[in-house]
Amino acid sequence: MEFRIADTFTDSLARLPMDEQKAAKTAAFDLQIDPSRPGLRLHRVGSARDRNFWSARAGRDLRIIVHRTSSSFLICYVGHHDQAYRWAERRKLERHPRTGAAQLVEIREIVREVETPRYVQPRPDAVTAGVEDVAVREPLTALVSPGGREAAAETAGFQQERKSGLFSG
Repeated sequence: MEFRIADTFTDSLARLPMDEQKAAKTAAFDLQIDPSRPGLRLHRVGSARDRNFWSARAGRDLRIIVHRTSSSFLICYVGHHDQAYRWAERRKLERHPRTGAAQLVEIREIVREVETPRYVQPRPDAVTAGVEDVAVREPLTALVSPGGREAAAETAGFQQERKSGLFSG
């Protein structure tokens, strides 16, 4: 089995206080010697996108994130419990498409609230509020017809006759 240490582990290790660094180094050494050692409490990170991420206990609140397959063991990150788990949840080990090298990829999700339009049926009184009945004042054709008011009156009379059935044609 291949045992490797990622740059992300050494970077995260350097950010820890000296006593936690010592505990993390000891746990990393123990992982290399015997990963099944009960004190490490090695278990899969259930919420991780990559099913091969495992967590090992390095101290009371300190965890080491490991990418474990049947043929390799890659120590990826060390941090406090919640921070380490969040790190594992947002990462995935993938093969680079051109070079074939392994790379840890951060998965970012963007959550946006989308407003859906709400269509409201207008109330009949709201549509006609403030609108006067045009037919009461003057037919609209009086304003736009070439014959003026006389032609509009004839048109209105013709329409009235037609409605009442007096006009046949």
